[in-house]
Amino acid sequence: MNAPENLQEPIRLERYGRVAQFVHWATAVLVLAAFVYGPGGPESRVYAASGDFDRHLHETLGSCVFALAVFRVVWRCVDRRPEPVPVTRWMGIAAKTVQGVLYVLLFAVPLTAIAGAWLEGHALSWLGGIEIASPISPSHDNGASLAWLHGWLGDAILWTAGLHALAAIYHRVVLHDGVLGSMLPAWTGRFGSGKADRQA
Repeated sequence: MNAPENLQEPIRLERYGRVAQFVHWATAVLVLAAFVYGPGGPESRVYAASGDFDRHLHETLGSCVFALAVFRVVWRCVDRRPEPVPVTRWMGIAAKTVQGVLYVLLFAVPLTAIAGAWLEGHALSWLGGIEIASPISPSHDNGASLAWLHGWLGDAILWTAGLHALAAIYHRVVLHDGVLGSMLPAWTGRFGSGKADRQA
């Protein structure tokens, strides 16, 4: 018996939704900007008055990264996502591993910065003169250790994101599939769409 005409198969998504795309690219830009404006170095340099603007900007950007990471996890629970592109087993494992590491780092990088600053006795400072004083008892040595870990994790997230980007380019240039295109807006047209290339 044929299925009723009004019952149709669900449309297969080829791209992530606009919200997911915005959060993805906004996170990438914020992470890069926070890295560029990170003061780095010893505590005396980080909290020098001459570097207040860069530090305030860095902490503002980092807090935005954390907020977007929280929203991203919540949104994934309710959003529809494209079906994964068929790949070899090792590529699938590698992709999930890199994605998982990125999610962990998106939380770990800002949290270690916040906890490290508070344990060292410093307030969290944002642009516009907004400050959140430390709500915990100082423990300078532990704070310094977290500050060091934060710097290391900041480097790690850049390297991991770079690997993620190279993988997307590999999918586009070598495998000619739609992995890159799935995270690009529809107005980009054929760019990143392997199917379009094969059908042209």
